[in-house]
Amino acid sequence: MRSIYLALNILLIPFSQAISADLPTASSQFEDLRSLPDRTREVEELRDAQNGNLVIPTGVYRITSTIELNLKQEKSAIVRPESGPVTLIMDGPGPAIHIKGSHEGSASPKSFQPATWHERTPLVDGIEIVGNHPEAIGIALEQCMQPTLSRVSVRWCKHGIHLVNRNRNVAISDVHLYENSGIGLFLDDINLHQINVSNSHISYNRGGGIVVRDGNVRNLQITGCDIEANMPGDDSPTETANILLDVAGSDGDRSRSIAEVAITGCTIQHSSNYGGAEFDQLAPGGANIRILGKEIWPIDSVTITGNVMSDTSLGVDIHTATDITLTGNNFFAPNPDFLHITDSKRVIVNGNTFNPRQFERPGGIRLSNCDDCILSNNTFRALKADAGAILIKDSRGISLNDNILSESRSGVRVQNSHRVMIKDWIVSGLPDGISHIFQDDASTVETGN
Repeated sequence: MRSIYLALNILLIPFSQAISADLPTASSQFEDLRSLPDRTREVEELRDAQNGNLVIPTGVYRITSTIELNLKQEKSAIVRPESGPVTLIMDGPGPAIHIKGSHEGSASPKSFQPATWHERTPLVDGIEIVGNHPEAIGIALEQCMQPTLSRVSVRWCKHGIHLVNRNRNVAISDVHLYENSGIGLFLDDINLHQINVSNSHISYNRGGGIVVRDGNVRNLQITGCDIEANMPGDDSPTETANILLDVAGSDGDRSRSIAEVAITGCTIQHSSNYGGAEFDQLAPGGANIRILGKEIWPIDSVTITGNVMSDTSLGVDIHTATDITLTGNNFFAPNPDFLHITDSKRVIVNGNTFNPRQFERPGGIRLSNCDDCILSNNTFRALKADAGAILIKDSRGISLNDNILSESRSGVRVQNSHRVMIKDWIVSGLPDGISHIFQDDASTVETGN
């Protein structure tokens, strides 16, 4: 168990210190919160009486320290309502619910201690957690095998769901992670292979929606979710994203890596253009998807398919990555640009639509210091960048074929790049005298049709 949770759980913070100015707290919803008793011990007694399970009678429970469910290679655990709705108000630091198993292996059956199977599939279902402390966390999972979280709502905490240390075969579905001051779903320097996140709303979490930072993560599937506005709700600059994959902070460490990720069938959007007339831009620097790899081990094997993405400073931002595919996505409302790819290899951008829609935006596509990338079968409309709607800079082996460019202010600009092929484009609506291809003297470009 991480010492941070043990340390946090022994602190007793007075109710008067639980108010945070950064976001609402439970006291803004529950007007009688000051009169509610601390029911931590009552909930722990329920757990003990149920042999480590926690089936909770209908009601609102104010707790001030973490409810631990330690599986101890003895049993699984269930946390759910007895019948009607249950709300836990976390009025202290740390997770409201912390489930800790003992699994130390991989997902391979050969890596299991036989007793670990008694811990399989701990389940949290159908509860609401509301924070009333700036360091409150919804649910933490540690060393669990097949944990399943469903129909859970977490808001006004620091993080919604926090995965730490090691877990395997995690399933998260039908959850609502809303308006937390930190991250909605946080994979925090964790060793985790096999995690499915589906059919969920993850929105208005200031530190990011789904964030994977360091660790050793493989087989992450994010499917059928609405993920929006997971960044500051004002004009604070940010580097976070609705979905952030980040190992850039562990440069030189090969043990921390991210690969084999599928992001499919989601709506991913906000905040920027729709911030209202008072802001030129909300959360400047925010992205819908941001991939931050490192030279010693780039993030690799990521598929981004069939999503609708809009309304952030940058739609997709890819740094130091390899073998990435973006296919069949719909991009609109950039502020200013759609796609930046930097220091990356073998990125395929195929069959997408790029259209600012009702906004007048540069909408730029930028490849810098990239190798062996393909942009094909895309439509680019109304891109207002003056010096190249599609900019290829300091790159090699770039194929731009079978695209459509219309109603834009400029075309493809190639700078200091070699083995660039631009063929079979349909171009219309450029200003008079503007060619759809510009190359400098340092570049080698093959063109046709």
